[in-house]
Amino acid sequence: MSAAPNSKTPGALAALTLGAIGVVYGDIGTSPLYALKEVFAHGRVPLTPDNILGILSLVFWTLTVIVSLKYVLLILRADNNGEGGLIAMLALASQAVKEHPRLRESLLLLGIFGTAIFFGDGVITPAISVLSAVEGLEVAAPALHRFIVPVTLVVLTLLFAAQRFGTSVVGRMFGPVTLLWFIVLATLGVPHIVQHPQVLAALSPHHALGFMLAHPGTAFVALGAVVLCVTGAEALYADLGHFGKRPIRLAWFAVVMPALVINYFGQGAMLLYQPENVKNPFYEMAPAWALFPLIGLATLATVIASQALITAAFSVTKQAMQLGYLPRLRIQHTSVREAGQVYVPFVNWALYGCVVFAVVVFASSGALASAYGIAVTIDMTITTVMTFFVIRWAWKLPLALCVATTGLFFVVDITFFAANAVKVLEGGWFPLVIGGLMFTLMVTWKHGRALLGERLRSEAIELDLFLESIFINPPLRVPGTAVFLSAEQGSTPFALLHNLKHNKVLHEQNLFVTVQHHEVPWIGFDRRCEIEALGHDCWQVTLHFGFKNDPDVPEALKTLTGRGVQLNEMETSYFLSRDTVVPTFGGSMPLWREKLFASMHRNAAGAADFLHLPTNRIVELGSKIEI
Repeated sequence: MSAAPNSKTPGALAALTLGAIGVVYGDIGTSPLYALKEVFAHGRVPLTPDNILGILSLVFWTLTVIVSLKYVLLILRADNNGEGGLIAMLALASQAVKEHPRLRESLLLLGIFGTAIFFGDGVITPAISVLSAVEGLEVAAPALHRFIVPVTLVVLTLLFAAQRFGTSVVGRMFGPVTLLWFIVLATLGVPHIVQHPQVLAALSPHHALGFMLAHPGTAFVALGAVVLCVTGAEALYADLGHFGKRPIRLAWFAVVMPALVINYFGQGAMLLYQPENVKNPFYEMAPAWALFPLIGLATLATVIASQALITAAFSVTKQAMQLGYLPRLRIQHTSVREAGQVYVPFVNWALYGCVVFAVVVFASSGALASAYGIAVTIDMTITTVMTFFVIRWAWKLPLALCVATTGLFFVVDITFFAANAVKVLEGGWFPLVIGGLMFTLMVTWKHGRALLGERLRSEAIELDLFLESIFINPPLRVPGTAVFLSAEQGSTPFALLHNLKHNKVLHEQNLFVTVQHHEVPWIGFDRRCEIEALGHDCWQVTLHFGFKNDPDVPEALKTLTGRGVQLNEMETSYFLSRDTVVPTFGGSMPLWREKLFASMHRNAAGAADFLHLPTNRIVELGSKIEI
């Protein structure tokens, strides 16, 4: 079970805060590279002093409302046993409305769609971040423009190739490098603000309101780019379990938000008097001698931001697998100390292929910005909806307060979403396609597993009755322990039937083990194992895991010691059924979905690896099942 981060001592708080700066805020910290540039790109917003002040005011209040108020102050409170993230929120919301089955099913679908869209975010973040950093080459030397895409692809290839080694080594650099990045952000902005302090007037919300009232059409278009300043806000909540509330909040208010605001206002101050720098205001703020070092630091910062998203994609995949929304995939643990540090090869290279496609097809951060905004706003809106059900049904807060609190955020989120929805044809289609494909896979797998379970239950023999019948005329008992893995508690495993049919023996001890995954992040060893004696040295065992626990069956079975079961690892054999799904016309799903499910089922990683069973003590017996 994961221990909550201890931030009580000043030293521990400082270390966790530094870590949060590196991991939590890497993505939002690289937004100044492209956010303001995209607002004024292609002449969408005329470069007048009033418009610049209006946009800066919108940026400041977007950071304040969405990040400070919504995520830092409200959503961080919605922890699921200390864990955060969209799946943790989904589990909280679904548990809160469990007495309303239809509502619960709708929320589950909504949450899974948000999770699917997250994978689109995981593709766009590395592409747009690294591209925007490398585009500084064009500012330093226009002749280097043709090298932007190749250099970006090299950086990204090295990043994805390094994933199999884990993040523990490079992770130690995250905090110091990102802290340096935020210091540089503020350092770049201060001189321009000092030269043109009138830009600070944009801190007043009346500039934002005046801009929107005077130019509603222009303001609506601008919102589609302004939202880029809060990309990565979801990471605040997703990394709650790694750092805790206090370090994340301290990092935001003490370091991250001040540095971001100073940099954005510095860009705006420069544009007030040098509007010709609008093509890339971030790099234009820097003196010529600092350009190449800044490009290097920016590239490193974007690699860190990308790394955080890739690592999150691995974690989300593992959680979705354990909640039954994705088939088993091969998972490698990259740290002996941190159970959460995992590497999923299939996800890594699938993301890499999509990222390369995005870089080659879109070729610039500006072209990718349209795609980025819609992914971000969909997830922000879904989080707000989930939050309403948590604070209303789980926290039991008054309805009026819940509507007022989440209603404000919902209006803001839906406005930003609408501003990005008009850009679907410009690039917004890309994360929607990725999200749609992932959603189809996840829902098909969940529904297919349910149909498979129904079919197995309809053909199953009750375990109690079966054992009672065979012990009337018992088979030969052989030394050792047999562990039969069964998806359904109380039903006779097919592996037992096949073993008796072909080998005509029964072990001295027999454990019928069912693994159950729950909608909580962690379940401790004190609640890991339930055991029920069935007589004749047979036991029904149920193992409980949270969606962030590692499902290690042999380790969990060790807790049976002293409870009537004597386990010797060298004399224990594990029996599994390997079912082959046969699609049939006229089933409960369209034939194409049945074929898709059958293909996913066939290519899923073996249960033995997923459950950490010893490879030299496994007996696998197969059967064909029509759905």
